[in-house]
Amino acid sequence: MSEPLVPEDVLFCWSGGKDSAMALHALRAAADCRVTALLTTITEEYDRISMHGVRRGLLERQAESLGLPLHPVLIPPQCINAIYEERMKGALAQHFTRGVRRVAFGDIFLEDLRIYREKNLAQVEMQGLFPIWKRDTRDLAGEFVRLGFRAIAVCVDPRVLDASFAGRELDASFFADLPPGVDLCGENGEFHTFVFDGPVFQTPIAFRVGEKVMRDGFCFCDLLPE
Repeated sequence: MSEPLVPEDVLFCWSGGKDSAMALHALRAAADCRVTALLTTITEEYDRISMHGVRRGLLERQAESLGLPLHPVLIPPQCINAIYEERMKGALAQHFTRGVRRVAFGDIFLEDLRIYREKNLAQVEMQGLFPIWKRDTRDLAGEFVRLGFRAIAVCVDPRVLDASFAGRELDASFFADLPPGVDLCGENGEFHTFVFDGPVFQTPIAFRVGEKVMRDGFCFCDLLPE
């Protein structure tokens, strides 16, 4: 008889957005891995998810609904690479000592970002895992809606996308309204999202939409826990 398959422990770099949710969904459908924890960078001065601007309390509710422990990594505002890499290295080392050797990401097609991640992981003897790598983003956006995921745009780059998209839910009309040249998954940084419901969650994340603000050249839509 063949030996039973023992799933490999995987740490997940969780942004709180739709690509992370789709990648986690793909991992949970696989029999050869088991996600052990979520790793998320938090900007310490704001106590929010870095880049996405989502409050830490909502991130914690996501982790609770996902049934996974959360490992926040605190970084300063306008964090330089050297500090980011040092703090990430320290966090990864903690999981390495627990036997974790692979780290998953929701990246789709940015080759330079993948190379950067893999280079940093190699320094701590870990490897990257990219469950939705090279997926067609139009297909991925359609699948996101069909699977019953729900998300809201929390950060928009007004240089490429009208600020009115901030605060909109990612339904079929959202994707249809995106102008030509904007990736449907925002893979080039056009927009960032907060996922609040879907097949990976035990219960939806309750929130209400707050004010919109311009900060550091981006339009952020604040979300308030309920």
